[in-house]
Amino acid sequence: MSYDYDLFVIGAGSGGVRASRMAANLGAKVAVCEDMFMGGTCVNVGCVPKKLFVYGSHFSEDFKAAAGFGWSVGETSFDWPTLRDNKTKEIQRLNGIYDTMLANAGVEVIDGRGSIIDPHTVEVAGRQYTAERILLAVGGWPVIPEIEGSEHIISSNEVFFLEEFPKRVIVVGGGYIAVEFAGIFEGLGAETHLLYRGELFLRGFDTDIREFVAGEMTKKGIDLKFNTNVTAITKQGDGSLLVALTDGSTLEVDCVMYATGRKPKTDNIGLENTKVGTKPNGAIIVNDDYQTDEPSIYALGDAIDRVQLTPVALAEGMALVRNLYGGQNQKVDYNFIATAVFSQPNIGTVGYSEEEAKEKFAKVAVYKSDFKHMKHTLSGLDERTFMKLLVDQDTDKVIGCHMVGSDAGEIIQGIAIAIKAGATKTDFDTTIGIHPTAAEEFVTMREPAYILE
Repeated sequence: MSYDYDLFVIGAGSGGVRASRMAANLGAKVAVCEDMFMGGTCVNVGCVPKKLFVYGSHFSEDFKAAAGFGWSVGETSFDWPTLRDNKTKEIQRLNGIYDTMLANAGVEVIDGRGSIIDPHTVEVAGRQYTAERILLAVGGWPVIPEIEGSEHIISSNEVFFLEEFPKRVIVVGGGYIAVEFAGIFEGLGAETHLLYRGELFLRGFDTDIREFVAGEMTKKGIDLKFNTNVTAITKQGDGSLLVALTDGSTLEVDCVMYATGRKPKTDNIGLENTKVGTKPNGAIIVNDDYQTDEPSIYALGDAIDRVQLTPVALAEGMALVRNLYGGQNQKVDYNFIATAVFSQPNIGTVGYSEEEAKEKFAKVAVYKSDFKHMKHTLSGLDERTFMKLLVDQDTDKVIGCHMVGSDAGEIIQGIAIAIKAGATKTDFDTTIGIHPTAAEEFVTMREPAYILE
């Protein structure tokens, strides 16, 4: 049978763009449709603009730190529209780059939301297209709970475009996004409250890391309220929001942002016209080759809800295309995926947490270091750095590495390569450090704090 395309991709986020471009480069005839913005969540309302905001918010501390180094900064002020609009210009530049990359690869870009008509047909804006294979790379979407006054809540999608910067803000949630935006709001000058319904945020991370970050955020002035949730939000006459909490108290703020999770954006894309199966949260079920129960339809990225990280979606897209159009048999290795939380200070982590390691390995040596960064010996800021290594005693392999501190993500990326390659504690110990750096601490931790058995 003859089709309009070899591959039709629904969604031009990180995974969809990478898969489209690579498939076209390997000789496939490809089309991709997108109804919102090129680059998906990461480029437009995720990692890229968020990191720009993190940079912007850190200047308030830098100005304070400057005095200890002999600088008189003088009076400072922050202009929200400047940061917001400069961010938007940069995102628009990146959108253009994505358009150019796809055009240069020969991928046809179709504007509009794709809906599956049958296993080989997609409809976009009233027109139907046929394809030998269909790839669903539709990403995820923020989840806002139904509570009284939920119409006054914003998500991480809207926060990048606020007309006015709030003087007082509540961030609700306990994951990456909530912790990062609490730091952003506080750094830019807002009175900031972070609410989480559980005992401690960043569930799934090493407990030492979670507790250390909580302490550092509190020192910076963020009000952390654990075991607390919102019951109702009321807009008052002056435009402020009165927020009722589960402990019976109230907070008056100007903005309530929810970062309580994301779900795959799989509603209304015609899955009912196929054999594609989904999980209760809407995640598309795929096999190890990213193939759904409908043989001609594939899915990857946040839509399959395995690991919701941009580099993972990119890796999945590359593996899929190389296997379908390059004659390879590539598998994505989900072990030892490094990640960072751009909290303030940053978190960088790779491998097992202490809790996971204790369950999996017979004997684990735990190395820890908690110290004041050299910069802060003069800055006057009360910020500390924390590092932790986990070592399997039977093999001497480093199985976990965790850090809270300046540039943690940058440091852990390099260490992740070593751990992925099977580096041992002996390898760390015989590596000569770069002095003076915080990173050298990872190769100078000689004695374990304790042994897990």
